[in-house]
Amino acid sequence: MAKPLRSTYTHAEDEERAMTRTRPNPTAAMLVIGDEILSGRTRDANMHHLAGRLTESGIDLREVRIVSDDHAAIAAAVNALRAAWDHVFTSGGIGPTHDDITADAIGAAFGAPVDIRDDARALLAAHYERTGRELNTARLRMARIPQGATLIDNPVSVAPGFTLGNVHVMAGVPNVFQAMVASILPTLTGGAPLLSTNTRIERGEGDIAGPLGELATEFADLSVGSYPFQQNGVHGANVVIRGADRDRLDAATARLAALFG
Repeated sequence: MAKPLRSTYTHAEDEERAMTRTRPNPTAAMLVIGDEILSGRTRDANMHHLAGRLTESGIDLREVRIVSDDHAAIAAAVNALRAAWDHVFTSGGIGPTHDDITADAIGAAFGAPVDIRDDARALLAAHYERTGRELNTARLRMARIPQGATLIDNPVSVAPGFTLGNVHVMAGVPNVFQAMVASILPTLTGGAPLLSTNTRIERGEGDIAGPLGELATEFADLSVGSYPFQQNGVHGANVVIRGADRDRLDAATARLAALFG
C-alpha cells in the first residue's frame, strides 16, 4: 500500500522549518531625516513602529541613524547604510516644502537624475481634483522621483514614496509612514519572525550577572538582555530572551527560571 501523502508533506514542512531557523534573516537599517527630530521639537514614533513590523516579518533591524535636513549628510548616510545592510528604510523629507530634499539626496547617492514623473503626477492630479484643491508647484515637488525608482503606495494622502535599489523612501508623518510600511513589506522576503520572552527577577543586576552570563554563553544562538527597574520600592531586572527558534527559546527561559526561581 502506498504511504499517505500527508507523511511526505509533513517531512517537507519539518525540513523547511529547520532551514528557516538556520538561514540568517535579512537585515535592515533605518534613516530618520529631519532637523525637527534632532532639535527635540518632534518625538520620533516611526522607528518604534518599523522595528515591530520588521520583527514580525523576520527582517532584523540592525542600525538606526538620525540626520539633519542636509543634502550631503543624507546622501552619505544612505550610501553607508545601503552598503552595510540588505534594506534601508528612510522617513521624512519628501513633502512639498523647500526643506524636503530627501528625493534629491537619494538621487545623488545613486547617481540618478530626479524629475517630476508622469505616474506620480497623475496620482496627485487625480487626488487634488477630487478634493477641489490646486496641484500647484509646491505640491508637484512630491512627484519628483529619482530615475529607476518604483513607487510606494500611499493610501492616506496619495503622494507616493519610492524604492530605489534596496532603499525604501517614505514620509515622516506617522500615519502616512505606517501606511507606506504596510504597502512595502509584503513585497520583501523575510525570514523567521523574532520571538521573545520576558522574565521579571527581583534581584539586583550585580547578583544575577554571573549566572546570566553563563546562560548567554550556553544559548549563544539567542539574545539575552537584562533591563533593570526600580518600582514601588522593589528593584530588579527584566530579562528578555530573543530568538527565532521556539524550542531553544523555551529551553533557555526554563533554565532561567530554574536559576532564579
